[in-house]
Amino acid sequence: MSTLPIPPITYDFSTLLSSAADSQFARQTGIAAADLQWLAPRLEMVRREVLADGELFRKGGPIPAEKQPLDAAFFDLPENFLGPDRKTLDGILATADRLAKEVDRVVVLGIGGSYMGARALMEGCCHPYHNELPRKRRGGRPRMYFEGNNVDNDAVQALLDLVEGDDDWAIIVISKSGGTLETAVAFRVFYETLKKSCQDDAEKLRRRIVPVTGETGKLRDLAKAIGCPTVFPIPDGVGGRFSILSAVGLLPAAVLGIDVVRLLEGAAAMNESFRTAAPLENPALAYAGISRLMEVRRGATTRILSTWGKGLESLGLWYDQLLAESLGKNGQGATPITVVNTRDLHSRGQQHQEGRRDKLITNVAVEKVNRTPIAIERSALDQDKLNELAGKTLPDVLRAAFEGTNQAYMDDFRRVAAIRLPLLDEGALGQLFQMLMIATVAEGRLVGINPYGQPGVEAYKNKMNAILRKW
Repeated sequence: MSTLPIPPITYDFSTLLSSAADSQFARQTGIAAADLQWLAPRLEMVRREVLADGELFRKGGPIPAEKQPLDAAFFDLPENFLGPDRKTLDGILATADRLAKEVDRVVVLGIGGSYMGARALMEGCCHPYHNELPRKRRGGRPRMYFEGNNVDNDAVQALLDLVEGDDDWAIIVISKSGGTLETAVAFRVFYETLKKSCQDDAEKLRRRIVPVTGETGKLRDLAKAIGCPTVFPIPDGVGGRFSILSAVGLLPAAVLGIDVVRLLEGAAAMNESFRTAAPLENPALAYAGISRLMEVRRGATTRILSTWGKGLESLGLWYDQLLAESLGKNGQGATPITVVNTRDLHSRGQQHQEGRRDKLITNVAVEKVNRTPIAIERSALDQDKLNELAGKTLPDVLRAAFEGTNQAYMDDFRRVAAIRLPLLDEGALGQLFQMLMIATVAEGRLVGINPYGQPGVEAYKNKMNAILRKW
């Protein structure tokens, strides 16, 4: 493990609080001290239940019917990969380095949790125009493309246009069962194209396909038939939307040169915080409990994840899936929406400022940029009147937008909270991914919803397959 400390991310809900001195309307939009006193012991009970779920799975005994399905193994992934399962992590890193040396493009096939986490890691950690850069400026790492997440004929054909006829590309196909139709169809299409590109060189073809799948299933059987030398497992007890810190997310990230060890260290730090910090000082527990309070006591049934900067949009979309599939059951579950600011202040911002009071806005803000700040320069052409802002930087402008937007919300008692990242890097993202996964499970346990499984999604899959076969 790295000896460098992991600067902690924080969850700040202080702006949601009301006091007895506030007006009646202000009190009705915020959280009172009595709410927190009610919440804290319940969060302590939830923590014990979530930790007990993990222990139950670790022991391998029978799982009570009321707990099924129980995909609690995601919690232990960071510590396992950094400790007893380090051999698997080393295998992921070695395969990633091999692919980086052998090919210039990698096509990642997957849908839902088998795709969104890897996309979020690429967007959060890589150059925003990674695929457009020459190979040297990519650090010798391949370009990466994502498919198998839709059945858009023209989009698939467009990606085939890029790879057909070349032999410098590879496939990472991700599916726990291999039975999800979108990914299965895409794999068949891209497999046949890669086979032609390899000119029937069977050994090259086998090396250019790396499946990530369950220990049994259709994709596992396909991998054996092809003779793939490397297949990475999706561990039992790790559901798709909780799989980002398994090979599902780690392999594509490592191919891109992302520091996956640091990512895991960040997640392990969040685990330790969850185990030890007091409930309302505990980012995962506090986020779960406060969000739930705002939903049931203040009518905030829409949760806006308000990201400040383009590098967090895919993380927000990953979280949309996590929350919607985990808690959208039994007629319950808040509706998640991701926005990117300042872009979406010019679209959704009007509704957030003056629309229905059914929203909890949680900002995700990064305190320090990774690149040299760009300054506004003085110009002889001042028709735009920007000379009065000369010397200000783009981070200054973003900070002013952040503060101005949130002050405007607060002036109208539109309640906001904030998740703050010291830097947009692997350590912070590891913490944030793990925090949001734990918080989602904790909220499910708090309200009596099993956060695992997605029966509604299975319903559409079954009907789609039936219709296709009827045709």
